[in-house]
Amino acid sequence: MPYYRMSSGRLYLVATPIGNLGDITLRAIEVLKSVDLVVCEDTRYSARLFKAYGIKTRCDSYHDFNKEKKTPKLIRLLLNGKHLALISDAGTPGIQDPAYYLVREAIAQGIEITAIPGPTAIISALIISGLPTDRFVFEGFLPRRQGKRKKRIQELKEETRTMIFCESPQRIKRTLQEFLEGFGPDRKMVMARELTKMHEQIKRGSISEILSALNNGEIIPKGEIVVVVEGRKICRHG
Repeated sequence: MPYYRMSSGRLYLVATPIGNLGDITLRAIEVLKSVDLVVCEDTRYSARLFKAYGIKTRCDSYHDFNKEKKTPKLIRLLLNGKHLALISDAGTPGIQDPAYYLVREAIAQGIEITAIPGPTAIISALIISGLPTDRFVFEGFLPRRQGKRKKRIQELKEETRTMIFCESPQRIKRTLQEFLEGFGPDRKMVMARELTKMHEQIKRGSISEILSALNNGEIIPKGEIVVVVEGRKICRHG
């Protein structure tokens, strides 16, 4: 069984802005300034944030391509009493990024972990969608292969909870076309693009209406996109 070592350092999971640099907590800044090392997906993304808030802590990259190599080194630092902060390119670490891999290993070694909460694009999109928020499911990115994508959409056809997806600008039209075929043209949805940034755009309507807006240029398929789709309505009789 893992046990907590008094001499071990602590791993902080720090949420950072998803666009607007003002969306960071005072506690997050304090932690990023005080730890021994900040672990980030891409040091170039972090540099802008660090410059804005005078954070001079050393950074090291940690991403899907080096996580297996870097994790043992980071665990050793933590076990030797160093305090580390883990951040993603934007938002809350651990959601669709390699943070899970390091967190799992830290737990196995009995290292204490603290979450420093803050922005997350999926919750921001959900709360402004106008769709039910009492029960929802996060699906992330759909599979790249068309067959698997269509199969997953068919599996979600009967889902009654509000569904949240992430999508790239290159695939968004194809995805909405598949949503139209799988969920039907009248299912309500919201497309949130570039949340908190200068060119933020929120479009609400049916799947067919949003797809039409994309096709006629009313919505520009650029930047980070979150799609929120209404769950299947339950018909109650009596």
